[in-house]
Amino acid sequence: MPDTQPEDDTAVAVPPRLATLDLIRGVAVLGILAINIAGFAGPMASLTSPNLPHPVSAADEAAYAFSFLFFEGKMRALFSLLFGAGLVLFWERTEAAGRNGDALQTRRLFWLMLLGALHYLLLWWGDILFLYAVCGLAALLLRPLSDRALLAIALVLYYVWHIWGVLDAAAAIGAETAVRHGTATAGQAHLVKEWLEPVRDWATQEMHESTYGFFDLVKVKLQERPFWQIEMVSGNFSETLPLMLIGMVLYRRGFFTGTLSRRRLMAVGIVCTGAGLVLTALFLGWAWPRHFPAVTMHAALVWGLAMPHLLCGCGYAALLVIATPRLAPTALGRKLIAAGRMAFSNYVLSSLVMTFVFYGWGLGLFGKIGPARQWLFVLAGWGLMLAWSESWLRKFRRGPLEWLWRSLIERKALANHL
Repeated sequence: MPDTQPEDDTAVAVPPRLATLDLIRGVAVLGILAINIAGFAGPMASLTSPNLPHPVSAADEAAYAFSFLFFEGKMRALFSLLFGAGLVLFWERTEAAGRNGDALQTRRLFWLMLLGALHYLLLWWGDILFLYAVCGLAALLLRPLSDRALLAIALVLYYVWHIWGVLDAAAAIGAETAVRHGTATAGQAHLVKEWLEPVRDWATQEMHESTYGFFDLVKVKLQERPFWQIEMVSGNFSETLPLMLIGMVLYRRGFFTGTLSRRRLMAVGIVCTGAGLVLTALFLGWAWPRHFPAVTMHAALVWGLAMPHLLCGCGYAALLVIATPRLAPTALGRKLIAAGRMAFSNYVLSSLVMTFVFYGWGLGLFGKIGPARQWLFVLAGWGLMLAWSESWLRKFRRGPLEWLWRSLIERKALANHL
């Protein structure tokens, strides 16, 4: 996740970084790998159900269920909330330094868009940088509005889009249920087949493309899927932008800065996290015994679980804000803060390492590692991010990509050695 806290190189002093945001960002960049690993290991269909494109073991289903309960959707929500908070923080600090916050932030987001396009083209289809840049520009336009207006826009857009999606998927869900019970009409059976066939065809294509060399994959993306990221924006804008707006409101209300009382933060953390996990567990209790039916899982992941995702995102953030004062001075806390300060570099590093591990231009393990064994790669990735981030920041002010991004914004190569 990109760092949105400015480190100004002018003579004007700005307030120190917020350790709270850095620590939460560190947790988020680790957590997102726990979800992205299924996309890296492939094929993409396995993100929807562990039994796509073929059935898996009970251990794999259990591993998928664990990730589904604690990470799926929650980390995406946490990322988006943090990005929104960072937009306001960056604007405030840039203005405090006597510079034009809107102009500099706009330039910052356009560079992020370009870097996201390169991330997609050179490494991985699941890039979020381009999406965040586009949604960030929209959030920047709305920034002058009051907290109440931002919250109203966010909640209406978020829930209208998700409710519409559930209603639109209702017929396919009903058809899948009828097929499973053996009571489907010919029309329902055809509807489910029509839904599943392109999913399986795409999985087959992914398996074939995973054997390509590096430059062949780049060529395929340029020739066959040049507008992939535009499609990602159209499919995720109505989720990502509202979460960013809510993050902006939370920051302005003192949620991340210590202004909000510990008692209120604790209430938010316990109630939101508890409610979000319970709602997720209730759905999981239905889906797991039925081996995660694909059509229903897709509808739940994209639309139906919007409420628990938002609740857990806010709840996780509140609990981490409370934990930061005691956690930050510890060895683990310092490593998490370092990983958060280098979240952009760590996010792209994860893509580089995992595409090398799974794609044909590297070790070629694509489609061969189930959800249970994928956790070995997640733990290794966490260890790598925690270890190298702290070591790097002992010598440098910023991570390598944070330095590049900042230098592009400032239109000069900034000093980075301490």
